[in-house]
Amino acid sequence: MLCHAMNSSMFRTNRRALLRVLTLVGLVSVLFLTVELEAAPGGKTEVLPVQKAAPAAVVIETTGSEAELRRQLREKTGVTELHAGTMRFSEAPTGSFGFIPPPALGLVLVTQSPDLALERVASVPNAYEIHKLADGSGLLVGFIEKKMASQIAPKERPKTLRLFLHSSSSDEAPLIAAVPLEKLMADQMPRRRDSGKRDGPVVLEMDLQSTMTRKGPISQ
Repeated sequence: MLCHAMNSSMFRTNRRALLRVLTLVGLVSVLFLTVELEAAPGGKTEVLPVQKAAPAAVVIETTGSEAELRRQLREKTGVTELHAGTMRFSEAPTGSFGFIPPPALGLVLVTQSPDLALERVASVPNAYEIHKLADGSGLLVGFIEKKMASQIAPKERPKTLRLFLHSSSSDEAPLIAAVPLEKLMADQMPRRRDSGKRDGPVVLEMDLQSTMTRKGPISQ
């Protein structure tokens, strides 16, 4: 009887010890996996397949030359130039930017495509700029009217806004802005501001949703 009680006590003790060891091994494995992911060289090209909030819109509420405004915005979003000629958004390193021609961008937004092709150097003068942020989400860059700045900047917008995003700076649209791709819904292609200029400035009319309602071009 005494031996049976002692054996039962030892079994419970060994079981608790085994459970503690297994828990410790699990925690160490997670720690090593986290360190390995963070230390991967060359920048991450994929993000974990989890649902995350879309980034807030970014607006530079000053005027200036288009080149300077683009530089300020890239600095604010923390992106640098792509290292390759052309690549899919899902394959591009996080923290980088590239360009997309208006027709290709229009097709992506109208057809709700989950991915898009980025160019390191814009192939046309009226190309739109795309930023891939550190978390893998995307921002579409363009120029807006001054009155739109206060409406798109808040992270929590109470309603959907009709947005006119110009490919280039002008007196009509002097402020540069970056809006989350995941919140954009377009029902038409970009249109030329001057029908006589094939590669002239274009404007894209679309809805900026208050919530994420589409599958954005993020890594799948």
